[in-house]
Amino acid sequence: MTLRHPFPSRRGAVLAGALAALTALALSGCDRNEAAPAPEAAPTVEGGTLRYPAGHAQLRLLRVAPARADQAGELVLPAHVVWDESRTQRVFAPLAGRVEQLCADVGQPVRRGALLARLMSADLGQAQADAARALADQRQAAQQLARQRELSEAGIVARRDLEQAEADSARADAEAARARNRLNLYGAGDGIDQRLGLRAGIAGVVVERNLNPGAELRPDQAGPGVPPLFVISDPSRLWVVIDAREDDLAALRPGTRFTLDVPAWPKRSFAAVVTATSDAIDPATRTIKVRAEVDNGERLLKAEMLGNARLPRVDGAAVIVPASALMLEGDRHWVFVQTKPGVFEPRAVQVARIGAGQAAVASGLRAGENVVTDNALLLARQFHLGEAVSTRGVAGTSPVPDTPAATAPSAGPATSSPPRPARADAGTAAGAANAANAADATIAVKKARG
Repeated sequence: MTLRHPFPSRRGAVLAGALAALTALALSGCDRNEAAPAPEAAPTVEGGTLRYPAGHAQLRLLRVAPARADQAGELVLPAHVVWDESRTQRVFAPLAGRVEQLCADVGQPVRRGALLARLMSADLGQAQADAARALADQRQAAQQLARQRELSEAGIVARRDLEQAEADSARADAEAARARNRLNLYGAGDGIDQRLGLRAGIAGVVVERNLNPGAELRPDQAGPGVPPLFVISDPSRLWVVIDAREDDLAALRPGTRFTLDVPAWPKRSFAAVVTATSDAIDPATRTIKVRAEVDNGERLLKAEMLGNARLPRVDGAAVIVPASALMLEGDRHWVFVQTKPGVFEPRAVQVARIGAGQAAVASGLRAGENVVTDNALLLARQFHLGEAVSTRGVAGTSPVPDTPAATAPSAGPATSSPPRPARADAGTAAGAANAANAADATIAVKKARG
C-alpha cells in the first residue's frame, strides 16, 4: 500500500497557478472588449431650426408656454384719489397762542372769511400795541408839522426845521400804515384784545380738523410733516393721481378720458379726464405721476381712496408671453418658438411693453405659438454650436466666441441671428446647462473623428 503526501506536489501547484493566471487574463480581456455606452447624439441645425433627437436629456430642462392674445384691449394702472389742490386750503396758526373757542367742525360748509377758531395770543397783543403806538406817533408828528408850517410862514423858524418836521411826519405815516396792515393780515381790529381769529380763505367744506380747545400753538409747528389745523376743500371735484410706467405715457396725454374703478363701489365707474403729466420720473418707483380730474357731485369718492384707472391701449393688437421668454442682445429681442416636439426656431420679435412677469409682443409672434420660457440661453448656445459645425466643419474646441451676457429686456428692432450666450458660469443654472452643452459637443466631435 502506497501512502500519499498530505500536500500537493510542486507540479500540481504550478498547474494551479497557471490556471488562475489564465482565468484572470480572460476576465480582464472580457472587460476590455466590453462595448462602451454610445454617446448621446447632439442636436443639429437644419433650415434655421434647432432639432433635438427624440428623448434627448436636454429637453427635460426646457419649459414652454403658449403665447396668448391680449384680449383685454385696455390699460389698467393703479391710481388714488386726492383733494383738488386748486380748491383746497390748509390753515395754520400765524402766531403763538392758546385755543379759546372752536367755531367749525368736520363736514361743516363754510363761506370765505368764516371764523374757524379763536385764539388768545400775546403776540397779537404786542402787534396791536405796536399799531396803537404808531398811530399815536403819527398824530403827534402831524401836529408838529402843522406848528412848524405856521412858524415858517411867520418867518420865526428856519426852513431846515420845517423840512425836519415833514420828514418825521412821513416816517410816522409809514410806520402807522405798516402796523395797520399787519393787524389786517391777522384779521384783528385796532383795539388791544389779544384775540386772534382763524378764518377760512375759501368757500368749501371743512374736511379735516386737528385742533382741540385749550391747545397751545406755535408758528414753528407748521411745515412739512405737521398736520394743518384745518383743511377746507370742495369735495364736488377731486384729483386722481395715476402711477404710470414710461411706456404708458402715449395713452395718457392731457385730455384723455378714462374710467376710475374703486373697491368701495364695485358696480360703479367714474368718468375722469387727464389734465397734467409730470416731467420727472420717481427714482424710487420708476413711475411717472399723471394727474386727472373726476366729478364727485354725489360725494361717493373720498380722498385717499385707492382704485384702478382703465383706458384703451394705443399699441394695437399684441400677444402676451412670459417675460422670461425674452432674450436680449443689444437692443434686439429674441424668443425660441417650438414648432414641433424637439424642434425650436429662433425668432426676432418687437416688444410693445414689458410689465411685471409678462411682456406684450407687437410683431414676430402669433397667438397660440409655444415659446421657451426656461433655459432659452441653453438653446441659443446649442444653436450656435450647431451652426458652427455645419458651416466650418468639426473643430476640437467650441467655435462660439465669448460675448457679453444677455441683459434686461427692452423693446428693439428685429434681426436675423439669435443672441450668443456668455461663457458658462459654474455658479449658475445657465452656466451648468452651457457646460453640459459643451460636453455633448465634445462627445460628438470625438465620435466624428473616430
